[in-house]
Amino acid sequence: MTPKNKIRIGCGAGFSGDRIEPAVILAEKGNLDYLVLECLAERTIGLAQKRKAIDPDQGYDPLLERRLELLLPVLKKNKVRLITNMGAANPVAAAGKIIEIAKRLNLSVTVAAVTGDDVYQLISGDEIAMETGNALKKSGQIISANAYLGADAIIPALETGAEIIITGRVADPSLFVAPLAYEFGWSLNDADIIGKGTVIGHLLECAGQICGGYFADPVNKPVEDMENLGHPFADVYPDGSAAISKVEGTGGLINLATAKEQLLYEVTNPYQYFTPDVVADFTTVYLTQLDKNCVGVKGGGGQQRPGTLKVSVGYKAGFIGEGEISYAGAHALERAQLAGETLKKRLSAHYKELRVDYIGYSSVHSYSFSIDAKPYEVRLRVAGKALSSEEAAIIGEEVEALYTNGPAGGGGARKYINEVVGIVSTLIDRNKIQPSVIIKRYEHQTP
Repeated sequence: MTPKNKIRIGCGAGFSGDRIEPAVILAEKGNLDYLVLECLAERTIGLAQKRKAIDPDQGYDPLLERRLELLLPVLKKNKVRLITNMGAANPVAAAGKIIEIAKRLNLSVTVAAVTGDDVYQLISGDEIAMETGNALKKSGQIISANAYLGADAIIPALETGAEIIITGRVADPSLFVAPLAYEFGWSLNDADIIGKGTVIGHLLECAGQICGGYFADPVNKPVEDMENLGHPFADVYPDGSAAISKVEGTGGLINLATAKEQLLYEVTNPYQYFTPDVVADFTTVYLTQLDKNCVGVKGGGGQQRPGTLKVSVGYKAGFIGEGEISYAGAHALERAQLAGETLKKRLSAHYKELRVDYIGYSSVHSYSFSIDAKPYEVRLRVAGKALSSEEAAIIGEEVEALYTNGPAGGGGARKYINEVVGIVSTLIDRNKIQPSVIIKRYEHQTP
């Protein structure tokens, strides 16, 4: 394959629940070579494993069907290849679902499912959790273990010519590094160029965030036309430089400030940003404002990829019971506090982890900025952790009972029970993992 002199990659989703329309606009009007949908987080895959355990045909992203029904016709029409980790805990089943969608839409398609990230059978539970320093099994019953695969797992899928590549747990920047390395002929052993590609992937991976979404503050950082917020694309060149922009006419903002915020997102050590592909160095990145809503990216680099891969381990962490009720009008805070203190006395002996929040007063910062601040309305939230759903349910029941058991004027009570998937991390020798590619095809026969 002759290397190209420019690749245009768009990012149509930055998390599982992201909006669908911006991806369709990118595919329709972005003149893309590749569209990436980054839809997987640590807790997301743990929940996906729970769904798969109940039904072996499930475990992929819940929005997969809705996204692909809208995207597939546009991707086919404009010859855009899709790379996504919406396979979550079950990329093979996800590929099968895409084939079903293609049949309904009378569209031919080839899908490559990347497997190998599920390392549950390779985990004993004696491995040390990075967060706690204790053995994994001490956190709770392990229900999932997924390693962060890199670009080397995706490139073989690209080499098959498949129009859609669907993976499980892959590091976010790797979704972008893989097509760049594939198209430009980059060696995965060239830490400098892979580091540059990782910078680009990191800038794109949160989709609407670099376009001003999470950046926006109407007082200090105003962003226009938020209701039509666009998602980004990058024109990437063989030397690892890029220009990041968005589709003309979409809302939002791409400038040096939005790019810098995204560059620093989740980066604790800019000299050593660990991914499966490289230990990237972000300290030499240089950003320039090339045009309105267009930022140039140069620089970056890195050291050789690590010999281990991070593994996200899900475990059963019990149940959370919650209850909420509102108080408004004169002395709203005092009445809410009386209710909170009453429930603390009733519940504290039965729940080691119990939290009482006064939403609108102290739920976020845990204190008021002014001793004179007296909100007109307060919502009391009480939450506690329990071993069983029955025990967790008592918390919401006690909150609901405040209706007639006082204090005065409580209303709008709600109660919830949620099973909790906890997440810890460990490392695994990357040589123990053997990714593979499974191909599924559908050829539409014209009558």
